Amino acid sequence: MKTAFITGITGQDGSYLAEFLLARGYTVHGIVRRTSTFNTDRLDHIYTDPHVPGRALHLHYGDLASASRLRQLLELTRPDEVYNLAAQSHVRVSFEESEYTADIVATGALRMLDAFRDYANESSAKPRFYQASSSEMFGASPPPQTEKTPFYPRSPYACSKVAAYWYAVNCREANDLFVCNGILFNHESPRRGETFVTRKITRALGRIRMGLQDKLYLGNLDARRDWGHAADYVRAMWLMLQHSTPEDLVIATGESHSVREFLDTAAGYAGVDWPRHVELDPRYLRPTEVDFLCGDATRARQLLGWKPEVSFNELVRSMVENDLELARQELTLASAGHSVARRGGAYA
Repeated sequence: MKTAFITGITGQDGSYLAEFLLARGYTVHGIVRRTSTFNTDRLDHIYTDPHVPGRALHLHYGDLASASRLRQLLELTRPDEVYNLAAQSHVRVSFEESEYTADIVATGALRMLDAFRDYANESSAKPRFYQASSSEMFGASPPPQTEKTPFYPRSPYACSKVAAYWYAVNCREANDLFVCNGILFNHESPRRGETFVTRKITRALGRIRMGLQDKLYLGNLDARRDWGHAADYVRAMWLMLQHSTPEDLVIATGESHSVREFLDTAAGYAGVDWPRHVELDPRYLRPTEVDFLCGDATRARQLLGWKPEVSFNELVRSMVENDLELARQELTLASAGHSVARRGGAYA
């Protein structure tokens, strides 16, 4: 039985990865940032009470801002595989929270790699490390983007991911450790955070269909992205750590769609005439835009045998169906006299 350690386990990717590893008999440890409210809802379906003997999922308080805590947790959990998924991952927010983004995404990855290096050097288990890199690193470089495409980051988030990428490469080469980067293109699911454009769209369309809201405000509808399903992409993460050598690989579908296409497809499944409800708001435009991302995952197919299993239309449909059900539940509460005020802010 293997043991895995996941940062960012409460996020979309972390929850799918934990689910994937548990199904394969792993013991899974994850770190959770301390907050005054519960933030583990994506793990509810696999969570086991700490008092139950033999449980396989363990959660620990921790943060990429604390190097000492990261070292302590690796010594405590003794993992065979480490997946660093934690980040301030909202690109638009990174322009406003640039210092925090750099500290968690870039320096946080360095803290995690340093802790891993020290643990690996005194461990006989030869542990392996996965660093979550991003297609945002390519930025303005024209598609199709491959492992050889130059990085041209266009946001503080992307710049921080580039730094983390090279920290991982340097850790591997300087210490002869199994450390790899997965350069993942956009991946979505019904568990995607509601401030990310795809989930923002499907969530709003469900509420519009149920009469709970009237308008959806968006930014650049012409930006093109390579969208896959998060469950497919966490499988690629795992395959990268099972490979005989550490590789830095692009993970993508090879298809690109505009935000407008995503909106049109989602509205079709939701039964909403979106031009009547969508308005453009300049606050959702990035100061420096990334216009066109489309990945070429040929090497991942060749080395890992990986390919996406969920199509673009299947992905969109699953998100719409999930959010229509959430809207129905909200409508039921509203009909019973309960408030259904939506959470939101400048970037929602």
